Amino acid sequence: MDKLFVYLQYLVPQHLLSRAAGWLANCRSPLVRTPFIYLFMRIFRVDLSEARVQDFRQFQHFNEFFTRELLPDSRPLAGDAETLVSPADGTVSQLGRITADRLLQAKGMDYSLSDLLGGEARDVDLFRDGSFITIYLSPRDYHRVHMPMAGKLLRTVYLPGQLFSVNRRTTQQVPGLLARNERLVCVFDTAAGPMAVILVGAMIVAGIQTVWAGRAGSGDRQSQRRNYNTLTSQVKLERGREMGRFMLGSTVILLFGPRAATLADNLGADSPIQLGQAIGAVGTAAKRTTS
Repeated sequence: MDKLFVYLQYLVPQHLLSRAAGWLANCRSPLVRTPFIYLFMRIFRVDLSEARVQDFRQFQHFNEFFTRELLPDSRPLAGDAETLVSPADGTVSQLGRITADRLLQAKGMDYSLSDLLGGEARDVDLFRDGSFITIYLSPRDYHRVHMPMAGKLLRTVYLPGQLFSVNRRTTQQVPGLLARNERLVCVFDTAAGPMAVILVGAMIVAGIQTVWAGRAGSGDRQSQRRNYNTLTSQVKLERGREMGRFMLGSTVILLFGPRAATLADNLGADSPIQLGQAIGAVGTAAKRTTS
């Protein structure tokens, strides 16, 4: 059944399906949105007890429900400024060292850092031999993405691509999936050096948004590169601050430069994780961990 599920993804019109899902997710008719949200909650066992809005009938459309805001202080940040915190609720898919320019996607399967970053040579050089962590957001999870540490945005690269599912069944069978799907690469300057936060789209994802530019991408599905290194375009975000969100499901990949970060040794593939949880350390804290 797993192979059939993956095979069908090659056949279906992924982007047409995504556009249809986007229309449904933004529909404000109570005859559509209310049963849709209710059914989704039942299937995926969504818990609204930590959400600011806890009555599903009050959401104006499905996307508002899906990107629901949490109650204040429901996700406290661990540690101090040198503690890396999880950018989202989800499950760790993989983490570890970037070996030259290869990242692990699943057991026995890796992919290219250059492909992931859209062939941007300067960014590949920043993260070669560094470290990474990949976090999968299931349909039931909180779908806003926050900063693992404070940073100043340098540039973004939007890369159109496929929309394969990013669940475990698919990532174990589709080669280079995370470097083939639609994604937004956000490169930040931090106290520990460069950091990339990569938002990866997936099957029926209706969009990727950032707090500084709104919806990523364009109708003609062309790659887009934007620099934010001028005074008028500066974007600075503190640790734990929201930086983006998914309009339906997906994955976040964090990249750090060589020796810039030490990832927590209590995390591994399939570890559940929450926004604000410690996932590693940088600076002097990282040096203490490795000494």
